[in-house]
Amino acid sequence: MNDKNARNYLNDYHWGISFSGLINADLKTVWDVISKQSALELFHPFCVENKASIWPGKSSTDTIKYLNGMKLTREFCYWEDEKGFDLRIHNNGKNHSFVTWRILGQVRTVNIVITIYPYLFNRGNKFMNMIPFFVFVRPQLKRYLGSVVGGLRWHIDNNEKPVPKNHFGKHVWFS
Repeated sequence: MNDKNARNYLNDYHWGISFSGLINADLKTVWDVISKQSALELFHPFCVENKASIWPGKSSTDTIKYLNGMKLTREFCYWEDEKGFDLRIHNNGKNHSFVTWRILGQVRTVNIVITIYPYLFNRGNKFMNMIPFFVFVRPQLKRYLGSVVGGLRWHIDNNEKPVPKNHFGKHVWFS
């Protein structure tokens, strides 16, 4: 990945899709889970495998293999301990989407916000892409993010046991 400022990636997309959720744990606990090498294997309900090439920090790179066999590469471009990280996710260098993870802790509760700026129907002619994006892409990714945040919450609430696959239902793109 080049050294382009992470926030500049947002200029490549028209819209983002966010999901936030409260987790009953302290900030350090949540950060330790999400920043752990191969963490997605523990809490991501559609992940079969999450292998790191470089870990941890701003230049981290890993791959995620989904239940349906699809593999994507994640390249991190921002990393701040106990705050969050940004990454670009793609399939063999094509069709990059941008993802931000942010955590905000209070005494016993953490709010996690994950935002995806997907490539699908999110570049080019805004008018032509608006209907397919909001009718097709947004609902699917909102459901996906809800499952990921739910998996993180479940993992922490259940003494860090791995979340069962498809625990919140199957997903048409990832199961």
